[in-house]
Amino acid sequence: MNSRPFTLLVVDDSQSTLPRLARALGPEDFALRITAHGPEVPRLAREVALVVLCPGEDAQASLGLLERLMPGDGAVGPPVVLLAPPEPRGLWLEALRRGAEVVLDPWAPDELLARVHRALAAQARMEALATQVSELQRLSSTDGLTGVHNHRHFQERLREEFRRAQRYDDALSLILLDLDYFKEINDKYGHSAGDGVLREVAAALTRGVRETDLVARYGGEEFAVLLPRTHLTGALTVAERVRRELRALRLEVEDGLQVTASLGVSSFPHRTVLTPEQLLLTADEALYQAKRDGRDRICLHPQLPVGPPGP
Repeated sequence: MNSRPFTLLVVDDSQSTLPRLARALGPEDFALRITAHGPEVPRLAREVALVVLCPGEDAQASLGLLERLMPGDGAVGPPVVLLAPPEPRGLWLEALRRGAEVVLDPWAPDELLARVHRALAAQARMEALATQVSELQRLSSTDGLTGVHNHRHFQERLREEFRRAQRYDDALSLILLDLDYFKEINDKYGHSAGDGVLREVAAALTRGVRETDLVARYGGEEFAVLLPRTHLTGALTVAERVRRELRALRLEVEDGLQVTASLGVSSFPHRTVLTPEQLLLTADEALYQAKRDGRDRICLHPQLPVGPPGP
């Protein structure tokens, strides 16, 4: 199953089963770490591939340890193989309910080996599935061309962050930006060059914000930057930094193409912003005011231009 031995944690107060375990689980496949029952067992368990639990004389304490190793609340930990006497039945029945492998004592070495391999194989399948689910979630929230978040994920986060800002009386700002004359870029240099521009712009936006901020491709050549816990003055600082960074881009096409963008900024709390839809609408209105005012600039809602375009 593995090119290197799996490390197993054997929890056994008396260590009386250790010689039998060592014979059943050969050193070429398994390395055994031994510990007694105690509060450090869950921490040690996070460092190994599987836990072999030998109940102590106190069945209730063993049950408590089993509950910490397999909490049953969706937490993922190493699999557990319980080496249990037939009595008390409650202990090994609870282990089965929690998804552990149970081997009743006296046990045969080949059965134990088969149970350990089955538990490890099941764990490997669960981890592979979790990786696939994580990747699918990432893909479902990511724009395939630019690598930033997509429109759907932006809308979800906008609603979440707006609810949080309302609940905690916190600030929330939104920047919408649209690349200027992007159709002319596509017409002159081709769609492949246009795609390259979008990727470069997305990368520049990502570099220009905090990890807690969200950059999304809103649609076409339009991007959104959601700024949690950011007042209007902070959002303007980000917007100006983004505008200047985009203007400074020199893309690798025949004429050293320069990119500019028009930006609209809106913020909560504001007397006209009572819903996430209104935050989006006011930022959009400000963006189109920036377009009407000559592009390559920032506008606020209400329609107040901020600063002259850069050189």
